Amino acid sequence: MNSVAVVVSERLARYGFGDGHPFGPDRLAAFVREFSARGLPQRVTLLEPRDASEAELASFHTAEYLEFVRERSASGTGLLDAGDTPAFRGVYEAAAGVVGATLGCMEAIMQGECRRAFVPIAGLHHAARNRAAGFCVFNDCGVAIEQLKRLGLRHIAYVDIDAHHGDGVFYAFEDDAAVVFADLHEDGRYLYPGTGAASETGRGAAVGMKLNLPLPPGADDELFAAVWPRVLAHLEKYQPEFVILQCGADSLEGDPITHLRFSPAVHARAARDLKQLAESLGHGRVLALGGGGYNRSNLAQAWSGVVEGLL
Repeated sequence: MNSVAVVVSERLARYGFGDGHPFGPDRLAAFVREFSARGLPQRVTLLEPRDASEAELASFHTAEYLEFVRERSASGTGLLDAGDTPAFRGVYEAAAGVVGATLGCMEAIMQGECRRAFVPIAGLHHAARNRAAGFCVFNDCGVAIEQLKRLGLRHIAYVDIDAHHGDGVFYAFEDDAAVVFADLHEDGRYLYPGTGAASETGRGAAVGMKLNLPLPPGADDELFAAVWPRVLAHLEKYQPEFVILQCGADSLEGDPITHLRFSPAVHARAARDLKQLAESLGHGRVLALGGGGYNRSNLAQAWSGVVEGLL
């Protein structure tokens, strides 16, 4: 078994919106072309995704919300949120497939079948427990965290370098001392969802366990390099037993809906450093999730770099 597993199944491409929506179904193919051009399929284990069960989805999402998505999925009409996330026929199954792909990789890591894994169409970090948001129907990150907690893990790290704040994960676990949270994102005063101020450090038992690092529009690799050590130090302090990386490529220069200016080297470095951190902690467990990214060349470069970093 290779040390790294990757999901590239066409089933993932079912999760995407048509009519020129930024999150189109062509994002997977854009990644796979570059992934293949670099010879990466020969260096990893390719995993087929499974579908998440209703019980797994319900470990994070409310029953009422799951029923709402099921109804909209059957009709294929209307919106799932205030306007960003349209319904389409089969959206429930497509979104459950994303969660299943993430959970399948999590299980492969926990069972020792691989050390690390990457799922390109995943990391749907805006969905809340009771609603869709920002192109995200079901929050695979949140479901994975809930499942890891059920396995008895005491500290699970969630690291997010998407241009948008991972609000769906942050607020779901804001007072949860099992979740060590670190999020680099474009300042919410300039970008959706408008959250993730540096003052938001957790509540209750989790005060101080959440690190939000808002960056100004135009932040580049140099600024990333200046703040990234704070993320690594934050994780080292809590010794997490599993690391999730949401590596949205919309933080790269040239994305059509954001204003950060990273190069693909940032994503490769984040994956490499988190791999080394996880290895130093003795378990090596890193699960990377593609997240956002709406410039197809950017996401192909960034995510291929993530796979190389994990290797």
